Amino acid sequence: MRVLCVTSHRGAITNVRPEAEVFVRLQQQGVAMTVLTQRDSIYVDRMLAAGVEVVDFEPRWRIDPRAIAGLRRRLRAGGHDILHLFNNKAITTGLIAALGLPVKVVTYRGQTGNIKRHDPSAYLTHLNPRVDCVVCVAEAVRADLIANGLPARKAVTIYKGHDPAWYDLVPADLSALGLAAGALRVGLVANARPRKGVPVFLEALRQLPADVPCEALLVGAGMDAFAPLAAGMPSHVRVHLLGYRTDAAEVIAACDVSVLPALRREGLPKTTIEAMACGVAPVVTRTGGNAELVEDGVSGLVVPPGDAAALAAALARLAREPGLRRQFAAAARARIASHFHIDQTVARTRALYESLLASGR
Repeated sequence: MRVLCVTSHRGAITNVRPEAEVFVRLQQQGVAMTVLTQRDSIYVDRMLAAGVEVVDFEPRWRIDPRAIAGLRRRLRAGGHDILHLFNNKAITTGLIAALGLPVKVVTYRGQTGNIKRHDPSAYLTHLNPRVDCVVCVAEAVRADLIANGLPARKAVTIYKGHDPAWYDLVPADLSALGLAAGALRVGLVANARPRKGVPVFLEALRQLPADVPCEALLVGAGMDAFAPLAAGMPSHVRVHLLGYRTDAAEVIAACDVSVLPALRREGLPKTTIEAMACGVAPVVTRTGGNAELVEDGVSGLVVPPGDAAALAAALARLAREPGLRRQFAAAARARIASHFHIDQTVARTRALYESLLASGR
């Protein structure tokens, strides 16, 4: 089996590794993997060492004639069975390049929302008839695509797997922040986008009872924008706007609780997976794949999106019940190992490829 993947591996190793490890492990199982991505990306050496062919490739636009022509030449010459496309630029480029060629086209969808059957641009990506299958990162993503016009037979859920061993981290040294002893340490990692619900989280902190001292650590690009909302907190609550950090996972590993107060359009949030793999109790909102990731009352708490009072109550409960917090933390790490492991992702991806080739024959 020959598989050609088109993706982008810009960014930190924690962003790239779950996807790239699938390529590596498929290659190790005898699947001939070719990956078109940036040649200077952080995981290239690991892929090359495993025998994966890596080609420097990055479309400049969704419709980039030079990239389309180059990919089409490669498809014609390489005899690839599967073309797997991982982002919008890659999908549009790949769909045009594959016209008339006998290759199965697979796309990846990582979040809910923004795909509508009445939107013509959707037919440049996942709703294009040339797509043979869409790999959805969560059941919620699959349901969203089907509701918006994708035939159910073309949608499959494969969770993006991780390995808890990747997160055996040394927690970040936060001594410079002067965190209060005994206070609940709550971490939030997100970019400052409206859908992430940061203002709801800050309102929840304001509503924390006086007997729940809290140190809130907000990590992510653009967090300074929330300084006005973070000002004037009750005396038992302190907010630290840490901005972008390359050690976000280590910061969360030093916390008691991880929060993702997203309002909409979540898939399977990497920041929550990392927190769970680090053995940190998660609190998430019921949007996208969050409730698939966190079992409410078993491996964390799930609250309604946009409900600051419910979020405050969840945090207060975990502050007052450290035993429950530890129970959730252990169950969260175990859940990543049992339901969201990289080996499961590899097995299901290979099974998908094989089923597509069998149907083609």
